[in-house]
Amino acid sequence: MSSENIDEQTYGSIIFVGETLGPFYLNDPAKDDIEAGFNAIAQLDADEASQEWPFVSEAEALEDIALMQQGLDPELISDDLVWEYRRLFIGPAKKPAPPWGSVYTDREMVIFGASTLDLRQWMREQGIERMGGNSTPEDHIGLMLLLMAWIAENKPECLEEYLTKHLLTWSSHFLEQLADVSEHPFYEGLAKLTKASLEGMQDALGLEVEYPRFYR
Repeated sequence: MSSENIDEQTYGSIIFVGETLGPFYLNDPAKDDIEAGFNAIAQLDADEASQEWPFVSEAEALEDIALMQQGLDPELISDDLVWEYRRLFIGPAKKPAPPWGSVYTDREMVIFGASTLDLRQWMREQGIERMGGNSTPEDHIGLMLLLMAWIAENKPECLEEYLTKHLLTWSSHFLEQLADVSEHPFYEGLAKLTKASLEGMQDALGLEVEYPRFYR
């Protein structure tokens, strides 16, 4: 489906998915600027939210949102949530499911691999500035979700190529691994909801993706 055939509601749904889910991959729950996001999930009416969640069946959205809520206390950010985020995304121990695309698609399984450099070059060609600090590779799942939302809002003509060449090529592979290794229901549910949302988006837009060989 070309950008000319995507309606405003669909663009709005893509923006919603990226802006809602992306920050949870990027921000330590102990930080004040993300606490409101966790509180919003904790206080959702799961039945109502699942009916409105885009690109995902109501039953699957309900299951994933309920799983995320199991791991949240609406009154405080728990130590378990903080430590699980740090185990998954910060370290210092080896990450069980690293959040960068090139770790899975590069033969050497490294960050800043070939697919990262391809994404960087593509962004330069499209006049798109990177998000996040220079120390974070551009193909971090959280950054890529936020970039997806930005592109849908500001450069919609680039959305199809971004999704088919840079994000959807590895997102499901990674998110399945993340769900499997998560030891906290919030992050398991987050991985499953993100995966379902992106796959539903792919179906809704009729996108064909050529998947690379995965080395991890």
